[in-house]
Amino acid sequence: MSDLNARAGQTRTQPKPIEAKPLRHPGRWISAAIILGLLAWFIIGALNNEAYGWETYRTYLFDTRIATAAMHTIALTVLSMVIGVVLGAILAVMRMSGNPVLQGSAWLYLWIFRGTPIYVQLVFWGLLGSLYQTLNLGFAEIDLQSFLSNMFILAVIGLGLNEAAYMAEIVRSGIQAVPEGQMEASKALGMNWAMTMRRTILPQAMRIIIPPTGNELISMLKTTSLVVAVPYSMELYGRSMDIAYSLFEPVPMLLVAATWYLIITSILMVAQYYLEKHFEKGSTRTLTARQLAALADAEGAIPGNVTVIPELPKENK
Repeated sequence: MSDLNARAGQTRTQPKPIEAKPLRHPGRWISAAIILGLLAWFIIGALNNEAYGWETYRTYLFDTRIATAAMHTIALTVLSMVIGVVLGAILAVMRMSGNPVLQGSAWLYLWIFRGTPIYVQLVFWGLLGSLYQTLNLGFAEIDLQSFLSNMFILAVIGLGLNEAAYMAEIVRSGIQAVPEGQMEASKALGMNWAMTMRRTILPQAMRIIIPPTGNELISMLKTTSLVVAVPYSMELYGRSMDIAYSLFEPVPMLLVAATWYLIITSILMVAQYYLEKHFEKGSTRTLTARQLAALADAEGAIPGNVTVIPELPKENK
């Protein structure tokens, strides 16, 4: 009977569980209210400002000329990125090669195309027709005038060659991030270099290559507005400016071009998100709560590819 009373007394004296209450952050709510108020003030003011030309904006937003120009912009972006990715991968392999000639040639290419502004390069490509009219091969002479007068092709080449210099560094960093043991294990399995790159190295490197490549694609979409330097004016920005000059209303046509850029960029961002999710498969890590706390303390944030498992209790010896 005394044991029961003692146990009941211990039960009554046990402390109550701690109820943690989140800290209040009034400054966050105040700053959020100020930002939303300023945003609403700007939007209302812009909608009531006739200088924006909202009637012209609504008239030309879905104009067939603007829609066609958007298709030209997408074509420029895709073709230039294909050239940039393929040539960039070749340049990355050349930079990692043990051959000093290949390594030096790749370094020289990157030095030139990363060291000069893209606008200057596009102007040069536009003037290429005045520098070369024919190509003399010794046994034959090729007329280049028809080729060099096609401004769309020159714009694609100019954008693609510039993009290749940046993609080379992205691909090289992705390949070098894969542990060397993966290459050695593949060689031990009898794989040659090409099979090792295709089956082992590149699938793991893609997790690192895809995010910056997606950013480069979105950046390329906006860089196409500079092809007026070639000159090529059938893309989105150039076509909208042609219409603006005829209407003497640049502001609404700039808004039309910006709207189309935002729509296409949003679609590309969604595609990039799902592509990154696809290549993240198999890369998740399983950590205990203690390991996760140590990792978050070291990196300053909790990684997104971590699964927390309950920590097993230690046995008393």
